Amino acid sequence: MMKVGIIGAGKVGISIGFMMKRSGIAVHAVSDVLDASLDTARAYLAEGVSYTKNNIDVASACDVIAITTQDRIIKDVVKEIDAGMGSLDGKVLFHTSGADPSSILKPLDKKGALLGSLHPLQTFPDIDSAISVLPDTYIFIEGDKGALETLAFIGEKVGCKVQLIGSNDKVLYHLSAVFVCNLLCALYYAGEKIMDAINIDLEPFLPIIRATLKNIENKGPLMSLTGPVIRGDLKTVEAHLRAMGDREEYKDVYKTLSGIAVKMAVERKTLDDETVRQLRSILGGNADEH
Repeated sequence: MMKVGIIGAGKVGISIGFMMKRSGIAVHAVSDVLDASLDTARAYLAEGVSYTKNNIDVASACDVIAITTQDRIIKDVVKEIDAGMGSLDGKVLFHTSGADPSSILKPLDKKGALLGSLHPLQTFPDIDSAISVLPDTYIFIEGDKGALETLAFIGEKVGCKVQLIGSNDKVLYHLSAVFVCNLLCALYYAGEKIMDAINIDLEPFLPIIRATLKNIENKGPLMSLTGPVIRGDLKTVEAHLRAMGDREEYKDVYKTLSGIAVKMAVERKTLDDETVRQLRSILGGNADEH
């Protein structure tokens, strides 16, 4: 049975470790520089796991080492392992960054390590919510051929489906996730700020948000688009822009996204050429044809 070590006792490391241990994978050791993080790991992973501040202890004792630190720290961990370890023959080392490929773990491959990355396509606001959603989460993996079998095994244990991704595609993959998740939160925040002007909160909008997400799940974003742009309602679009007044950052967001909506309307063939031209004129350079 392989022994798994986790370097970095944050939300991702603890939640993945919890799911691995619950599914029968032996989580052997966890390291972190903070006592509080190790205490949290101990609360979730309990006994039978070695807790340490020494990353080399984890790398030495384990067959599979997951580097689950913040992205900016991964290279520091690699340097530490490179300086503190001899042969890594047969060991699988992977990180959980969504944006970075497994190549950032070099030069550990020169010591015989098999390198990879494993990224749950999920948002982790806290450990408990992460644990609850991981069983229905897609896991994206990439790396050395010799590491992929191990990563696929772990991914299947903690997630719903495992999908391979090319190393060169990681940045665009992560960018896609930022658009549909992180920036969606920013969009709702902007909506809340506009609601503040008329003393309405987000709660009444939750049903329409849920319905829209359900439509997207069933039909995709193109066929789920509704609203003034897809209808060619020039008057309403102009009224929206006037209502935002000097809220230039919100106006820019509105114009840019409405410009994309115009392109969607063109693809769906819901508007005549003249209406498209007028919409593009109202929205300015955010709705050009290219």
